[in-house]
Amino acid sequence: MNDLHEILTELKKDFPQVYADYEKLGKEIHEKSGPLTEGIRWLIKIAISSASHRLIALETHIVKAKEAGVKDDEIKHALLMLIPTIGFPAFMEAYTIFKKMNETS
Repeated sequence: MNDLHEILTELKKDFPQVYADYEKLGKEIHEKSGPLTEGIRWLIKIAISSASHRLIALETHIVKAKEAGVKDDEIKHALLMLIPTIGFPAFMEAYTIFKKMNETS
């Protein structure tokens, strides 16, 4: 997969070992550290990146979730769950990103 954001391509070029180590840790945690299905893991990452306002990460997690077979209605449900926990404005921020990404795909 091509990098979704150019800054990641630059990071890989500027700090190849740092990125390799980061990628190894991410794979270990995401793929090998527990019983959650791949789709559930991506939905959790969508919720975390939304709640923490990590919008570049949110875009990446939405793309990866869809590649893993997560459906739009599942992503929307995960986003709706933000409302009672962290508030409507945070939901709207994340939902805006989701909608814009669906317009371009």
